Amino acid sequence: MQVWPGEAYPLGATYDGAGTNFAVFTEAADRVELCLLHDDGSETAVELRETDAFVRHAYVPGIMPGQRYGFRVHGPYDPGRGPRCNSAKLLLDPYAKAISGAIRWGEEVYGYHFDAPERRNDLDSAPHTMTSVVVNPYFDWGDDRRPRTEYHHTVIYEAHVKGLTMRHPGLPEELRGTYAALAHPAVIEHLTGLGVTALELMPVHQFVDDHRLSDMGLSNYWGYNTIGFFAPHNAYASWGDRGQQVLEFKSAVRALHEAGIEVILDVVYNHTAEGNHLGPTLSFRGIDNQSYYRLASDPRYYTDTTGTGNSLLMRSPHVLQMIMDSLRYWVLEMHVDGFRFDLAATLARQFHEVDRLSSFFDLVQQDPVVSQVKLIAEPWDVGEGGYQVGNFPPLWTEWNGKYRDTVRDVWRGEARAVGEFASRLTGSSDLYQDDGRRPLASINFVTCHDGFTLHDLVSYDAKRNQANGEDDRDGESHNRSWNCGAEGESDDPEVLRLRARQMRNFIATLMLSQGVPMLSHGDEFGRTQKGNNNAYCQDSELAWVRWPDGEEGDGEEPDSGGAAAGGGAAELLDFTRALVWLRKEHPVFRRRRFFHGRPVEGTHDELSDIAWFTPEGAEMTQRDWDRAQASALSVFLNGNAISEPGSRGERITDDSFLLMFNASAKTLEFVVPVDHGRQWQVVVDTANPAAVAQGAGPKVQAGARLTLVDRSMTVLQRPT
Repeated sequence: MQVWPGEAYPLGATYDGAGTNFAVFTEAADRVELCLLHDDGSETAVELRETDAFVRHAYVPGIMPGQRYGFRVHGPYDPGRGPRCNSAKLLLDPYAKAISGAIRWGEEVYGYHFDAPERRNDLDSAPHTMTSVVVNPYFDWGDDRRPRTEYHHTVIYEAHVKGLTMRHPGLPEELRGTYAALAHPAVIEHLTGLGVTALELMPVHQFVDDHRLSDMGLSNYWGYNTIGFFAPHNAYASWGDRGQQVLEFKSAVRALHEAGIEVILDVVYNHTAEGNHLGPTLSFRGIDNQSYYRLASDPRYYTDTTGTGNSLLMRSPHVLQMIMDSLRYWVLEMHVDGFRFDLAATLARQFHEVDRLSSFFDLVQQDPVVSQVKLIAEPWDVGEGGYQVGNFPPLWTEWNGKYRDTVRDVWRGEARAVGEFASRLTGSSDLYQDDGRRPLASINFVTCHDGFTLHDLVSYDAKRNQANGEDDRDGESHNRSWNCGAEGESDDPEVLRLRARQMRNFIATLMLSQGVPMLSHGDEFGRTQKGNNNAYCQDSELAWVRWPDGEEGDGEEPDSGGAAAGGGAAELLDFTRALVWLRKEHPVFRRRRFFHGRPVEGTHDELSDIAWFTPEGAEMTQRDWDRAQASALSVFLNGNAISEPGSRGERITDDSFLLMFNASAKTLEFVVPVDHGRQWQVVVDTANPAAVAQGAGPKVQAGARLTLVDRSMTVLQRPT
């Protein structure tokens, strides 16, 4: 076999049509072997003799796409000082573009012996571990164009590749649970019909089903256990894992783009699947433990701000390079449109404290590729000072956990100051205005993958996580949920009607709030996880979306999706679609600037751009703001006083709306304000969803009294 010196850049395996260049960074190694793996179980070792700036490299002619490979790193094994090199362990390439196989758990993939953790384990891991794959970088993107949807037009739909598609009745069996399923017309038609503009995929970077869960017969279903930051997860490919997963993922992105849907990836750059000091040796640990991981004062152990056993070393230039290379790869080569960063506060931990000016954010800010896509932070981690909602740099948007908590509290009847609810409804200016950001910095959500589904939020006071095998100790215990009078599934008609109304309240509030709305997959027709609020390990029908029977949800059984209780899956789906499209059609609900709270110059309208009223129709005084709770109030949104211009500098005008909230436990009368319009029309009534389905409800005059039943919301529209 010929071996040429090759190049130190790019890192990873790079096929050029005639052969493949291999390059891997390690400061810890004395010697590195490239192992080319054969289907008969044998391997051919090629020593990487060339070294430039700690990058070992070689070019091997004739190595084609589909070739499996790994590295064996010879060097010191001294956990007490940090290094954990062990040439008996076949290691994944940190820059692998595809990964084949799965781990067969056993002592072989660990660097120590189970009965003697202090003793090095020299069992060969090759037959038991995953392998890197050389991929063909060429793909016919055709006339693929990024949708480049602006944030004020964006509706995000968070979904799991397998969970969304595994039980879709319109998909062929062989495609269910795969990237190809995302490209199927049945899935795309549902998303476009719902009004979704961005599909936010839970982790698709190659991840690992960890040992403990495998022993319990469970799996790492959510995927927040990354081992390959460049490789699409191979189990989601329908036709092979020797590079086919790359082609299939690209094809899905191309199809979604053609439908006008952006693809956002939920990415986990804060830790890896190698776990704590007792975890397996799969890649980074054996290549250069000290360069990749944040070690504790005793180097045998890892600093953990993620709750997963380790944290990547964010002050290491090599870690930062890997993350930025990965982000650019997914944008440039895989054509994705943005990223949601899991536990993003950890990315800001250069040393100990969270620092919004850390090196990572500096790199993102100046990067000509990454800075131009959607960047969404989950602005917390489990470390000290890790809750950082509102504190990320101006380029970023954030999952607004305070929005979620406030809206949940208000509708379940928990006392909340009216000022806080008002801020959340209008884009959370208290969080984002001071640093120059806009309402669109707030990614608003009521539910997501982590926690109760929408149906379960109104059906359970307590989590039901026994299936996870941790005696119900896992998952959030304070869910801000309310079961509407009966715990779990119920056949009480009154309970079911209230639950259906509450789900509509949450959907309507979410879609009519300033900011960017995010739906969790299946909530549009009320899917349930039977009270499990931490289904991270449930790769089963418990977590998979059970689609309603028929395209429009006809014939939904009460226990299959949850929403049939008190209205039906089809009714909730129709209501959700109507609210998404109401938002899309009216710019007053998706403003790019914060409200001024006064008349806007140049609009020729004497009314304020926003006004707040008591149920009696009186404009709220300071005393009301100081004393009132957010259980009953109205808000006027003036469509004739939108201050931001259109894309060509034109003035934007819209109809005006009056949103009436009765989150109290009793029926209340609301008075339509007399000075903000003569005639209105009911366009949303969560107690009467048929009014939305039919397009419009009754007309009402200024000064009229409307009866809002307990825990309901009504929206009035006034043409400009």
